[in-house]
Amino acid sequence: MMNATGKFLGLAGMMMAAGVVFGASAQASTVKVTPLGAVDGEFCPLDRAMIFEDPDGTRILYDAGRTVAGPDDARLGEIDVVLLSHMHGDHLGDRHIEAVNASECGKPSFPVDVRSISNTVQIAKAKDALIVTGSEMPPILGGKLESIGGDPKKSVLVRFGASRMVGGVKITTVPAVHSNGVSGSFLGGPLGEMLEKSGVTAYAGPPTGYVLTFSNGLSAYLSGDTGITAEQDKVVRGHYDAKLVVMNIGDTFTTGPNEAAYVINDLVMPASVIPSHANEWATDGGMVRAGTRTEAFINAVDVPVYLPLSGKIMEFDAGGVCTIGC
Repeated sequence: MMNATGKFLGLAGMMMAAGVVFGASAQASTVKVTPLGAVDGEFCPLDRAMIFEDPDGTRILYDAGRTVAGPDDARLGEIDVVLLSHMHGDHLGDRHIEAVNASECGKPSFPVDVRSISNTVQIAKAKDALIVTGSEMPPILGGKLESIGGDPKKSVLVRFGASRMVGGVKITTVPAVHSNGVSGSFLGGPLGEMLEKSGVTAYAGPPTGYVLTFSNGLSAYLSGDTGITAEQDKVVRGHYDAKLVVMNIGDTFTTGPNEAAYVINDLVMPASVIPSHANEWATDGGMVRAGTRTEAFINAVDVPVYLPLSGKIMEFDAGGVCTIGC
């Protein structure tokens, strides 16, 4: 091996040079997480969406919900996969913001009505992305894709305990304790009208969480909407050894801050956690507001908490440690 001056290096020199290259590669091998909320730099009541980018460039959108301004939202970029934990409107995206920063964080507005198609399906169609879901969701979402000129085969299934590779990312679903109703307005037609009139929702099977295993070795648990489950110990920690968690903390509809802290401290035991689904005006100027559920969660957990401030990119290494944007 020759150095910059054309001289041959010995074994020690080659090992040092290889170490420099390996070190540079390891430094670059982080997973990027970008929250997509309603207001730049804040964590607002209905913020759900996040993009996960693998070191190989694979980009995954998780729970687009209402705070992505449709498929033309410039923050999206290329998207390879759209994940949906369950089909409630605040995750599926029955309506969405008109533009980022178009309303106040404490009172976000979602004037664009897309309940018959959904933000999730429109984004997947525009980006030519896979929709990866569990339960009985794939055929429903595939039908909606086809209705707007998309390929229904782009809506694919991954069952509990199984996995699907997309790029360098292994995607699997894990159980969540919640509900998974489908609104009549989304289904449309006579069945949808009947459901709407009766106040009943259809059911798309159990809701899901996800475990993503990235090409750098990082395993991340995305809780979806859930209560406390035994699987968070036996499956998420015991089998997948998740080091990064995106955890719902909103109470009433999901785990509250103290219950969510128990999941983190005693069941999953990751290296880092990102709170989600707080259902509150959580930050002002990027700082946690006093008396919020978010503050209670931060105070209750034993691991570093990283707020999902919209547009702020965070990077995590294989061990779930935040290295940039922390």
